[in-house]
Amino acid sequence: MTKLFRSLPSVDQVLSDGRIQEMVDLFSQPRVAGLVRDELESARRTIANGGDGTTLERVVRGVQHEASARWRSWPRPVVNATGVVLHTNLGRSPLSADAVEAVRGAAAGYGDLELDLSSGRRGSRQSRVSRILSDLTGAEAGLVVNNNASAVMLGLAVAASGRQVIVSRGEAVEIGGGFRVPDVLRQSGVKLVEVGTTNRTYVQDYEDAITDDTGAILCVHASNFRVTGFTHSPALHDLVALGDRRGVPVLHDLGSGCLLDTTLFGLGHEPMPQESLEAGAPLVFFSGDKLLGGPQAGIIVGTSEMIEAVSRHPLARALRIDKLSLSGLVATLLHYVRGEAETEIPVWRMIGLSLRDIESRARAWMRGLEDHADVVEGLSTIGGGSLPGETLPTRLLSLDGRAAGESVDELARRLRSAATPVLGRIEDDRLLLDPRTVLPEEDAAVSEALSLAVGR
Repeated sequence: MTKLFRSLPSVDQVLSDGRIQEMVDLFSQPRVAGLVRDELESARRTIANGGDGTTLERVVRGVQHEASARWRSWPRPVVNATGVVLHTNLGRSPLSADAVEAVRGAAAGYGDLELDLSSGRRGSRQSRVSRILSDLTGAEAGLVVNNNASAVMLGLAVAASGRQVIVSRGEAVEIGGGFRVPDVLRQSGVKLVEVGTTNRTYVQDYEDAITDDTGAILCVHASNFRVTGFTHSPALHDLVALGDRRGVPVLHDLGSGCLLDTTLFGLGHEPMPQESLEAGAPLVFFSGDKLLGGPQAGIIVGTSEMIEAVSRHPLARALRIDKLSLSGLVATLLHYVRGEAETEIPVWRMIGLSLRDIESRARAWMRGLEDHADVVEGLSTIGGGSLPGETLPTRLLSLDGRAAGESVDELARRLRSAATPVLGRIEDDRLLLDPRTVLPEEDAAVSEALSLAVGR
């Protein structure tokens, strides 16, 4: 064991290697020296535990690997071939070319974010997006914060802080990442009152729960799950009628939020903000990075009086949207204003793809792999807390592990290790790649990754 310890290279020996010197030039000597010491200490622990020693070459490779893992740009671009349109782990909605350019412009220099160019005086970062949201939804006004949970928390803090908020027991749900609607409500400073049962809640249940301490009724759309069978929930307009009669505002959390009629794409109906406002809800909340197809944002639309109160609340400053997300969101919303959302916003382009186009692209990927691959029928899902249980027919490139001379797990690993990682899904010991969720400009990256993975 002593011999193994003595055979370890010194810190100076490692630092003098040409490859390490290149890293020093890039990252600085102290940082790289720290990685070298960590790598050598790991080698000492291995020897102390009865393992083999190491060599200078291994230490250098270990330092290179650790530096790459720690200090490369992140998150890395990947190709989403899973067939899940709004894949939360992959960042949900990709942005349109216009939205990307808007973000780039906002990042590269100064802008009139909070300046009125006509008067030269300070302006509001919310005024322009508020007008666009009004045009699209029919709301009197709108406001944008950093995500939908923040939007709901802010709206409740304004409408009912220190008072009771009534929620159907079947809508007190978990919204992802371990966050639950009751927890968000409590952070708003309100007292949660649950009514009804998990599967059936009636208008009368809400009315029976209203007291002098009731500040609001919150209606939460089940955007990430579905309860079927013996169920009942009141229509929003019936709850609004109750609220008007008893002097209690009814707030509607749509979760995903959608400005287009999803039934036109062969999907179930996703409630739209326009419908909530028509039903009389004074505040409606929805996300920017789901079916809207934009960057992460929490969007609030409603009456001028309520939006003004929300904008004055101290939390509005803490939760406000940053200039990059706001730029991307405005560019996305303008696609709807111009009537081009289906052709310009990637999410809607994916949803609207024809089976003929999908199959053509899958067969192009398959060239040279015919012995171990096939194009098969399958289903794409929307994902991202939107349209639970809804699917779209698709065509899949189906590969078995023999295509790489290995297992299907090894094939998937090789695709993930490509210069631009390609992610599919494994079912029945086959690796499936779905062209629906791959942007056309990414087809070349998929073909290159397949060539390297299978030695084509």
